[in-house]
Amino acid sequence: MSNPTTPRGAEDDDLDGIEETPPGPLSGTHALEASDADAGLRLDRFLANHLTGLSRARIQTLIRQGNVEGPEGVLTDAAIKVTPGRHVRITIPEPEPAGPLPEPLPLAVVYEDKHLIVIDKPAGIVVHPAAGHAEGTLVNALIAHCGNELSGIGGVKRPGIVHRLDKETSGLLVVAKTDAAHQGLAAQFASHGADGRLVRTYEAFVWGVPPRPTGTIDANLGRSPTNRTRMAVVRGAQGRRAVTHFEVAESFIGPDGKPLSSRLRIALETGRTHQIRVHLAHSGHPVMGDPAYGTGFKSSTRRLSENAAEALKNLGRQALHAMELGFEHPVTHRPLHFTSPRPADIQALYDALKPAPDAPKRSKAKPNVSKR
Repeated sequence: MSNPTTPRGAEDDDLDGIEETPPGPLSGTHALEASDADAGLRLDRFLANHLTGLSRARIQTLIRQGNVEGPEGVLTDAAIKVTPGRHVRITIPEPEPAGPLPEPLPLAVVYEDKHLIVIDKPAGIVVHPAAGHAEGTLVNALIAHCGNELSGIGGVKRPGIVHRLDKETSGLLVVAKTDAAHQGLAAQFASHGADGRLVRTYEAFVWGVPPRPTGTIDANLGRSPTNRTRMAVVRGAQGRRAVTHFEVAESFIGPDGKPLSSRLRIALETGRTHQIRVHLAHSGHPVMGDPAYGTGFKSSTRRLSENAAEALKNLGRQALHAMELGFEHPVTHRPLHFTSPRPADIQALYDALKPAPDAPKRSKAKPNVSKR
């Protein structure tokens, strides 16, 4: 289990004295009338302003599903502008029962209150059910642990999930237990630290040594045209913008005395599928042990010492760990900060690698995540 850095005020934090966020609107049909102050608002913004606790994303889904009506009939365009006096009805269906079954799987809980829970996820665990992974996921374990407390915004298969980690990536992950928490956390993750509230730092062991001590990889990501199960850097307007910041915290030499690998600290400006792994591979420094994006560096294993080669073999996954997570509590607005120690399998690889001579460690520095 991780040992989180104690958040300020958390020693006696039972949330007493904190004004509760009003619950979201009950299921059923709600009739609204636009006022002069609402003039010119998008339909989804107008509804979000008047339905406390219901996220804009959820409202957009309800609009697409035909659950919003005006005098002229069903409204399916979330971007239409409302005018004063306009009448709108929105029907909110009964919450769907959670599809995944509860499973009493072990959870490394580093923090929990009535609004959210922070988990230190081990490698090998899928975050939410998907094709081929209907059971044994983090969501299954959370349903067993939290019962009906999980936020429903994420949908049947992703209750409470605000962000995720790849199956074989270990580290810290926060899950919302209420819709208000989900909405507040989602806003912070959408900004990726640009507003100063969210801090996410990863540690990665990569092949080779980047030519500069710090750097930024800015390259669009999309589905690989040759393998739809993988992501790839794509040209032009294809794909979605992805930005990764990194810092070389330490470099390692091989038995031949030449640079072999590096330990990087990484921060994300965007959050795309497999972003860190694809960007680092694209830069010529794939994550060690990555079975999908690091196969072109298999020959580099011959340059490892016997102990390091054995440690990498035993690792059996990408050497990537979500080591730090900090955010503003979405309800109390208190800053929370947690760290996760390096897992034993990655620590074994680190111990087996040989630091380069005269290469100072910069482990306390953080990559620059400010928007440019």
